[in-house]
Amino acid sequence: MALLKRSLSLHGHRTSLALETEFWDVVDAHAHAENKSLAGLIAEIDDNRDPEDPLSSAVRVWALKRVQKEAEQLSKV
Repeated sequence: MALLKRSLSLHGHRTSLALETEFWDVVDAHAHAENKSLAGLIAEIDDNRDPEDPLSSAVRVWALKRVQKEAEQLSKV
């Protein structure tokens, strides 16, 4: 799997984040659905992660939990 690198401003500093496209798809869909900017959503994830965890790992775990939550909600229907 190839990584897709994106650059963004996070808390006033430029940074780049490399994730697989499948994770970007989840992040992008959520940002769009919640009418948030990509940088804003990544900043929220950054603010809530353990400082010892890499940001890319925190975003992957966030995306996985999002998909799991959506699947759980669908299974209750």
